[in-house]
Amino acid sequence: MPLICRAANRGVGYGMVGLQELLDRHQVLLAEGAIIERIRRNRLVPLDPFVADANLVNDKRGRLLLSRIHREYIDIGQEFKLPMVVLTPTWRASAERVERAGLKMDVNEAAVRLISQLCSRYKSYRRLMTIGGLVGPKGDAYRPATALSSDAAMRYHKPQVEALAFAGVDFILASTLPAVSEATGIARACNDVGMPCVLSFVVRPSGEVLDGHLLAAAIRKVQENVMPWPVGFMVNCVHPANFRGAVEHMAATPDVKRRVIGLQANTSRKSPETLDGAKSLDAEEPGEFGRQMAEVRREMGLRIVGGCCGTDATHIRALAEALTRA
Repeated sequence: MPLICRAANRGVGYGMVGLQELLDRHQVLLAEGAIIERIRRNRLVPLDPFVADANLVNDKRGRLLLSRIHREYIDIGQEFKLPMVVLTPTWRASAERVERAGLKMDVNEAAVRLISQLCSRYKSYRRLMTIGGLVGPKGDAYRPATALSSDAAMRYHKPQVEALAFAGVDFILASTLPAVSEATGIARACNDVGMPCVLSFVVRPSGEVLDGHLLAAAIRKVQENVMPWPVGFMVNCVHPANFRGAVEHMAATPDVKRRVIGLQANTSRKSPETLDGAKSLDAEEPGEFGRQMAEVRREMGLRIVGGCCGTDATHIRALAEALTRA
């Protein structure tokens, strides 16, 4: 029997709402832009080699930097009255990585607490925010050969899903996934814990997830092996034009295409592998990024849009402006 725990702490004392409720009530939700990539280029507050930005919640300067970046994005959502998805700094905070970093699993709880308290300061606007617990793949997000099998992924990711669920997130967002097998295992872990989830793949313009599955086939394969289904599927870490190319390959499968609900996009058309660890930032002009994102959202019927590598508050502001003009 699944361990149903998400109702235990979710939203307690913070006045937030659920992802599904926001999707039911609003046409589009704004997501944040880059977090880890911005911190990496900051250099004053170093990322941990094992858990990335998760360790910053235990450091005064780290908490201040995380809070500042998140508030930049949330302020934009509030200004434009757009409902917003806010994610915890836990993409690399799996049990294995936490142990290797010399930390404990309660770093996930501390991350949720930081974001929840930050959101609670926004008074009436907090009713337009939902908090997602961010989970990432075990290995290199751009090397599908390092991905786990479905069974191994369920065992590997379940402790973090449980930690995030008990800490009070509304849903799990598994992001930058290179392979269907690990995505399936994460979804199974979420179901076992009783948490809704969204799965976000990295895709090529040819329509393939990095492991070679066409996006439509990847979605079908997950849904054949997981019940209940994820809330939806997203794509991240690709340029809007590359995303459009990938989704155009799904024209013959409109039922599956409708399951793609979101995009957190890069500002560069370069491949994810090329951008990973790049010394120089390849960033598109914010106004052009906002225009392209709003156009893709309208064409594809996306419900959640935000930024990934190369984006900052100027790009998210341009996106918000474009969305409110549409």
